[in-house]
Amino acid sequence: MYSLKILHGRKSLELQKWRHLRSVVNLLQNESASPIILSSPSHSFSSASDVSSLQVCRKGNNFTVSYLVDSLGFTTKLAESIWRKVSSEAKANPDSVLNLLRSHGFTDSHISTVITNYPRLLTLDSEKTLAPNLKFLQSREGASTSELTEIVSNVPRILGMRWHKAVGRYYDFVKDIIEADKCSNYEMSLPHGTCQENIIRNVLALRRLGVPQRFLFSLLTSNFHVVSGKERFQESLKKIVGMGFDPTTSKFVRALCVVYQMSHKTTEEKVNLYRKLGFSTVDVWEIFKKNPLFLALSEKNIVNSFETFIGLGFSRDEFVTMVKHCPQCIGLSAESVKKKTEFLVKEMNWSLKALVSNPAVFGYNLEKRTVPRCYVIKALMSKGLLGSELPPLSPVLAVTDEAFLTKYVMKHDDDKELVAELMSIYRAS
Repeated sequence: MYSLKILHGRKSLELQKWRHLRSVVNLLQNESASPIILSSPSHSFSSASDVSSLQVCRKGNNFTVSYLVDSLGFTTKLAESIWRKVSSEAKANPDSVLNLLRSHGFTDSHISTVITNYPRLLTLDSEKTLAPNLKFLQSREGASTSELTEIVSNVPRILGMRWHKAVGRYYDFVKDIIEADKCSNYEMSLPHGTCQENIIRNVLALRRLGVPQRFLFSLLTSNFHVVSGKERFQESLKKIVGMGFDPTTSKFVRALCVVYQMSHKTTEEKVNLYRKLGFSTVDVWEIFKKNPLFLALSEKNIVNSFETFIGLGFSRDEFVTMVKHCPQCIGLSAESVKKKTEFLVKEMNWSLKALVSNPAVFGYNLEKRTVPRCYVIKALMSKGLLGSELPPLSPVLAVTDEAFLTKYVMKHDDDKELVAELMSIYRAS
């Protein structure tokens, strides 16, 4: 039996047309390219939200959800999300961070942009990390307050870097890119053959395709070298564009990185491995469009995932079906998949076919989402309020917390004691 735990706090973009695609690709054919670096993509697949009101209490003197909303203009949802991140850090002192930024000329508008793009900044040590970096940047020749605030607002992760050499280098890159955006002839003034020239040229090429600035600058502040060399960058970009990835999305950047990092031989070997497991070549590339990281998984992880599902009683065809509908399934740990399958099948009595039809359940947090909801269902069934058969998986686990509580708890609001009992089960530890 799993013990219940308190449930803690909880766009699609239309494909846009880009008019300068051909000119960008042609430009790349005549320009040199070199490394760009990309922030590590998130691999998180679990989700949990909080239907109860987020408790607005103080951490420091002034930092509250209402402060983020009223003073910095955040939406309540974004403010609560940032609050949760900060509240989870015991040593975080967001007030000191905000005061430090203001003392260096950052307005509330600047601060709003900085925190939105980099919430973790509020958890950093203002004295040991942020202040030294701000002082170092201010000491750079020709660095004005307006320039500093503009660059940090665009790439706030600079302030979280540990080494002044890295801070200064990325500061210069961002400064050059901002200046290049303001001057159509800027590229012509760059020293030919330099790393700086190559990085800026690649970033500007992506900008012309419509890649948002926040993604471009994230390329500069990551520890992972992603793009290097003229031919490979050009070839990878053409391939991703040709597949129909939307340049305005983070998925475009992830796909570009995956394709660039893999040689033709490695890609072919990976596709052949998936074919041996039951996928067609068309399947592989369709799944890649949904989740580019699908192709970046190691052979060991792919095989282990396949063997885990087969060992639990799923057929080869069922495994393929689940991954096609929910590619993240193949990236989950064996332990996680086993625990979730055993709970849903052995303890709750849903069939394996029910899981095949709802593969997203393998990504939900077991203790914070799945178990609390399932125990509410068990309680309702024990009282004869749901009949003798389990409800389908989807309306129990795939819906939002609010929708779940409305359907299975609040519908009994004529019985206050029952509602209280069900909420107690839902939130019990």
